[in-house]
Amino acid sequence: MEKLITTIEGCKKQDPKSQKKLYEQYYAYALKIVFRYIYRYETAVDITNNGFVKLFTGFLKFEYVNEELDAAKMLMGYIKRIMINCAIDQLRKDKMIPQIGGIPEHVWNATNKSENADQSLLYKEIVALIKGLPAQYSIVFNMYVIDGYNHLEIADLLNIAVGTSKSNLSRARVILQNNIKKENESVCNI
Repeated sequence: MEKLITTIEGCKKQDPKSQKKLYEQYYAYALKIVFRYIYRYETAVDITNNGFVKLFTGFLKFEYVNEELDAAKMLMGYIKRIMINCAIDQLRKDKMIPQIGGIPEHVWNATNKSENADQSLLYKEIVALIKGLPAQYSIVFNMYVIDGYNHLEIADLLNIAVGTSKSNLSRARVILQNNIKKENESVCNI
Protein backbone atom coordinates (compact mmCIF):
# COMPACT_ATOMS: atom_id res chain seq x y z
CA MET A 1 0.00 0.00 0.00
CA GLU A 2 2.99 2.31 0.19
CA LYS A 3 2.65 2.48 -3.57
CA LEU A 4 -0.73 4.21 -3.19
CA ILE A 5 0.77 6.97 -1.03
CA THR A 6 3.55 7.40 -3.60
CA THR A 7 0.95 7.58 -6.39
CA ILE A 8 -1.13 10.12 -4.45
CA GLU A 9 1.89 12.28 -3.76
CA GLY A 10 2.88 12.05 -7.44
CA CYS A 11 -0.63 13.16 -8.46
CA LYS A 12 -0.37 16.14 -6.12
CA LYS A 13 2.81 17.10 -8.01
CA GLN A 14 1.00 16.66 -11.35
CA ASP A 15 3.24 13.73 -12.30
CA PRO A 16 1.77 12.15 -15.48
CA LYS A 17 2.95 8.62 -14.60
CA SER A 18 1.27 8.79 -11.20
CA GLN A 19 -1.90 10.19 -12.76
CA LYS A 20 -1.96 7.41 -15.33
CA LYS A 21 -1.47 4.79 -12.64
CA LEU A 22 -4.30 6.20 -10.51
CA TYR A 23 -6.55 6.52 -13.55
CA GLU A 24 -5.98 2.92 -14.59
CA GLN A 25 -6.46 1.62 -11.06
CA TYR A 26 -9.71 3.49 -10.34
CA TYR A 27 -11.27 3.93 -13.78
CA ALA A 28 -13.70 0.99 -13.58
CA TYR A 29 -14.75 2.01 -10.06
CA ALA A 30 -15.44 5.57 -11.22
CA LEU A 31 -17.29 4.42 -14.35
CA LYS A 32 -19.64 2.23 -12.33
CA ILE A 33 -20.47 5.18 -10.09
CA VAL A 34 -21.22 7.42 -13.07
CA PHE A 35 -23.20 4.70 -14.82
CA ARG A 36 -25.67 4.51 -11.95
CA TYR A 37 -26.70 8.05 -12.87
CA ILE A 38 -25.99 8.19 -16.61
CA TYR A 39 -27.59 5.44 -18.67
CA ARG A 40 -25.66 5.73 -21.93
CA TYR A 41 -22.24 4.08 -21.89
CA GLU A 42 -20.53 6.57 -24.21
CA THR A 43 -21.79 9.52 -22.17
CA ALA A 44 -20.78 7.81 -18.91
CA VAL A 45 -17.25 7.31 -20.30
CA ASP A 46 -17.01 11.00 -21.24
CA ILE A 47 -18.22 12.09 -17.82
CA THR A 48 -15.81 9.70 -16.08
CA ASN A 49 -12.90 11.10 -18.07
CA ASN A 50 -14.01 14.67 -17.32
CA GLY A 51 -14.25 13.68 -13.67
CA PHE A 52 -10.65 12.49 -13.69
CA VAL A 53 -9.57 15.79 -15.26
CA LYS A 54 -11.31 17.61 -12.39
CA LEU A 55 -9.77 15.18 -9.91
CA PHE A 56 -6.24 15.79 -11.17
CA THR A 57 -6.57 19.56 -11.52
CA GLY A 58 -7.86 19.87 -7.97
CA PHE A 59 -5.76 17.11 -6.39
CA LEU A 60 -3.96 19.51 -4.06
CA LYS A 61 -7.25 19.78 -2.14
CA PHE A 62 -7.17 16.04 -1.39
CA GLU A 63 -5.90 15.29 2.09
CA TYR A 64 -5.44 11.95 3.78
CA VAL A 65 -4.13 10.51 7.00
CA ASN A 66 -0.71 8.97 6.50
CA GLU A 67 -2.06 5.46 7.00
CA GLU A 68 -2.50 3.38 3.88
CA LEU A 69 -5.96 2.03 4.64
CA ASP A 70 -7.31 5.48 5.46
CA ALA A 71 -5.69 6.94 2.34
CA ALA A 72 -7.34 4.31 0.14
CA LYS A 73 -10.77 4.83 1.68
CA MET A 74 -10.46 8.60 1.53
CA LEU A 75 -9.31 8.49 -2.09
CA MET A 76 -12.26 6.30 -3.07
CA GLY A 77 -14.63 8.68 -1.31
CA TYR A 78 -13.02 11.66 -3.05
CA ILE A 79 -13.32 9.99 -6.45
CA LYS A 80 -16.91 9.01 -5.71
CA ARG A 81 -17.93 12.55 -4.79
CA ILE A 82 -16.34 14.04 -7.91
CA MET A 83 -17.92 11.46 -10.21
CA ILE A 84 -21.37 11.93 -8.67
CA ASN A 85 -21.10 15.71 -8.99
CA CYS A 86 -20.02 15.40 -12.64
CA ALA A 87 -22.92 13.03 -13.36
CA ILE A 88 -25.42 15.35 -11.67
CA ASP A 89 -24.05 18.31 -13.64
CA GLN A 90 -24.69 16.36 -16.85
CA LEU A 91 -28.19 15.42 -15.72
CA ARG A 92 -28.93 19.08 -15.06
CA LYS A 93 -27.73 19.95 -18.57
CA ASP A 94 -30.01 17.22 -19.94
CA LYS A 95 -32.92 18.51 -17.83
CA MET A 96 -32.89 15.27 -15.77
CA ILE A 97 -33.92 13.22 -18.80
CA PRO A 98 -31.94 9.98 -18.91
CA GLN A 99 -30.51 8.65 -22.14
CA ILE A 100 -31.16 5.04 -23.08
CA GLY A 101 -28.17 2.74 -23.23
CA GLY A 102 -26.36 -0.17 -21.69
CA ILE A 103 -22.99 -0.99 -20.27
CA PRO A 104 -20.68 -3.52 -21.92
CA GLU A 105 -20.06 -6.76 -20.04
CA HIS A 106 -16.29 -6.18 -19.76
CA VAL A 107 -16.90 -3.09 -17.62
CA TRP A 108 -18.91 -5.08 -15.08
CA ASN A 109 -16.14 -7.65 -14.82
CA ALA A 110 -13.22 -5.22 -14.51
CA THR A 111 -13.90 -3.58 -11.18
CA ASN A 112 -13.41 -5.95 -8.30
CA LYS A 113 -11.48 -9.15 -8.64
CA SER A 114 -12.60 -10.27 -5.16
CA GLU A 115 -16.30 -10.14 -6.07
CA ASN A 116 -17.78 -13.51 -6.76
CA ALA A 117 -20.10 -14.14 -9.69
CA ASP A 118 -23.23 -13.97 -7.51
CA GLN A 119 -22.29 -10.54 -6.13
CA SER A 120 -21.58 -9.22 -9.60
CA LEU A 121 -24.89 -10.57 -10.95
CA LEU A 122 -26.82 -9.13 -8.00
CA TYR A 123 -25.18 -5.72 -8.48
CA LYS A 124 -26.12 -5.69 -12.18
CA GLU A 125 -29.71 -6.69 -11.35
CA ILE A 126 -30.03 -3.97 -8.71
CA VAL A 127 -28.64 -1.33 -11.06
CA ALA A 128 -31.08 -2.47 -13.76
CA LEU A 129 -34.03 -2.18 -11.33
CA ILE A 130 -32.93 1.29 -10.23
CA LYS A 131 -32.54 2.41 -13.84
CA GLY A 132 -36.13 1.28 -14.43
CA LEU A 133 -37.36 4.00 -12.09
CA PRO A 134 -38.40 7.43 -13.35
CA ALA A 135 -35.28 9.63 -13.51
CA GLN A 136 -36.08 11.86 -10.55
CA TYR A 137 -36.70 8.81 -8.35
CA SER A 138 -33.61 6.89 -9.42
CA ILE A 139 -31.33 9.87 -8.85
CA VAL A 140 -32.60 10.46 -5.32
CA PHE A 141 -32.56 6.71 -4.56
CA ASN A 142 -28.93 6.43 -5.73
CA MET A 143 -27.85 9.45 -3.78
CA TYR A 144 -29.62 8.54 -0.54
CA VAL A 145 -29.46 4.74 -0.36
CA ILE A 146 -26.29 3.91 -2.24
CA ASP A 147 -24.12 7.01 -1.93
CA GLY A 148 -25.16 8.07 1.57
CA TYR A 149 -26.26 11.66 0.99
CA ASN A 150 -28.89 13.08 3.34
CA HIS A 151 -32.04 14.80 2.07
CA LEU A 152 -30.68 18.29 2.66
CA GLU A 153 -27.56 17.54 0.57
CA ILE A 154 -29.69 15.97 -2.18
CA ALA A 155 -32.02 18.97 -2.20
CA ASP A 156 -29.07 21.36 -2.50
CA LEU A 157 -27.38 19.39 -5.29
CA LEU A 158 -30.55 18.86 -7.32
CA ASN A 159 -32.14 22.25 -6.56
CA ILE A 160 -35.30 20.67 -5.16
CA ALA A 161 -37.11 20.94 -1.84
CA VAL A 162 -36.19 18.57 0.99
CA GLY A 163 -39.79 17.31 0.97
CA THR A 164 -39.49 16.52 -2.72
CA SER A 165 -36.35 14.50 -2.03
CA LYS A 166 -38.12 12.53 0.70
CA SER A 167 -41.18 11.99 -1.47
CA ASN A 168 -39.10 10.82 -4.45
CA LEU A 169 -37.23 8.36 -2.23
CA SER A 170 -40.46 7.00 -0.79
CA ARG A 171 -41.99 6.54 -4.23
CA ALA A 172 -38.80 4.93 -5.53
CA ARG A 173 -38.87 2.40 -2.69
CA VAL A 174 -42.51 1.52 -3.36
CA ILE A 175 -41.87 1.03 -7.08
CA LEU A 176 -38.74 -1.05 -6.41
CA GLN A 177 -40.56 -3.22 -3.87
CA ASN A 178 -43.38 -3.84 -6.35
CA ASN A 179 -40.95 -4.64 -9.16
CA ILE A 180 -38.97 -7.04 -6.97
CA LYS A 181 -42.20 -8.71 -5.85
CA LYS A 182 -43.31 -9.12 -9.49
CA GLU A 183 -39.90 -10.51 -10.44
CA ASN A 184 -39.98 -13.01 -7.57
CA GLU A 185 -43.49 -14.12 -8.48
CA SER A 186 -42.47 -14.70 -12.09
CA VAL A 187 -39.46 -16.76 -11.00
CA CYS A 188 -41.63 -18.83 -8.64
CA ASN A 189 -44.15 -19.52 -11.42
CA ILE A 190 -41.54 -21.05 -13.70
